[in-house]
Amino acid sequence: MSTITGTRDVPALRARLGRAAEAAGKAGADALVISPGSDLRYLLGVGGGSHERLSCLVLPTGGTPVLLLPALEAPGYAHLPLADLGVELRTWVDGEDPFRMVADHVRGAEVFAVSDMMPALHALQLRDALGPARQDLAGPIVRELRMRKDAAEIEALAEAGAAIDRVHARMGEWLRAGRTEAEVRAEIAEAIVAEGHTSAEFVIVGSGPNGASPHHEVSERVIEPGDVVVIDIGGPMPSGYNSDCTRVYSIGEPGQSDVADTYEVLRQAQAAAVRAVRPGATAESVDAAARSVIAAAGFGEYFVHRTGHGIGLDVHEEPYVVAGNEIPLEPGMAFSVEPGIYLPGRWGARIEDIVVVTEDGALSLNNQPRELVVL
Repeated sequence: MSTITGTRDVPALRARLGRAAEAAGKAGADALVISPGSDLRYLLGVGGGSHERLSCLVLPTGGTPVLLLPALEAPGYAHLPLADLGVELRTWVDGEDPFRMVADHVRGAEVFAVSDMMPALHALQLRDALGPARQDLAGPIVRELRMRKDAAEIEALAEAGAAIDRVHARMGEWLRAGRTEAEVRAEIAEAIVAEGHTSAEFVIVGSGPNGASPHHEVSERVIEPGDVVVIDIGGPMPSGYNSDCTRVYSIGEPGQSDVADTYEVLRQAQAAAVRAVRPGATAESVDAAARSVIAAAGFGEYFVHRTGHGIGLDVHEEPYVVAGNEIPLEPGMAFSVEPGIYLPGRWGARIEDIVVVTEDGALSLNNQPRELVVL
């Protein structure tokens, strides 16, 4: 059972529950059905886990929210201030029909919005129990709330950014020639936890040609002198909020003559994208700011992914910084800015910071050097 510190005060959670119910009504839903996961963490401060037995928060647009749990799971939620939040606890035991209990609680409802990640095992049985009622996704409703971080959430993300910066600052302890990517990864993962995270969600160590694969994770390749190495790392903090930061290192002076000039193009592209972040700018305009610099230098075909993704209780969430996303940026939105250049079979590079939209620009939550670091 994972809880979120710093965002579990009753007034804040009551406000979130109220805004979620209001947003559901505006979207035409009669109730939200939220299964364990990051949406539940956002609304109640606890994530829980989803098993074969149904657990969910039933949040009607009018009426009392209900946290429905198998009786054997209820002790794990006993610490929640449900009464203060105005949430009723209901339990069920094997042999009872929890899906019918959901339907009965919001009898007459015509539209239900269920968690995007609700297991099919539950979503299909719930649909049967609801009869003619329509079942929609809750994601488009809840993400409108989660995209705009409050002060406590920004503080939690800043703590995550500082913690992962401390890991990057120690990279010289582990990253050197003669070691395998797997060996380096293991020590980085230990350091991520030592520097304050609850776990290492991902550790990418892409050396030499492996760096040209954006989602390469790790291999038994031995790191060689002159290799360019992409290190992309992150994970959740005790708060539940995540870090995600990429830096690029060279093992001694780069072994290929084009590294310095190409990397400088990437550095300028990342800086241009960060400068483009401000209230009212669109997400796609930030993507375009990075992409135009890279394309002008002749590397457009080697930038093969979006410029960024939102981050919070999930590593990847809205808003996505990508062509076609015309959403205007607003203060409190947090996302990565991470353009890359990937030269197949040779080497690759990516620079990634988490930024928060402020009233007049962007605040970077990662502040380790963005230049190519020679170890």
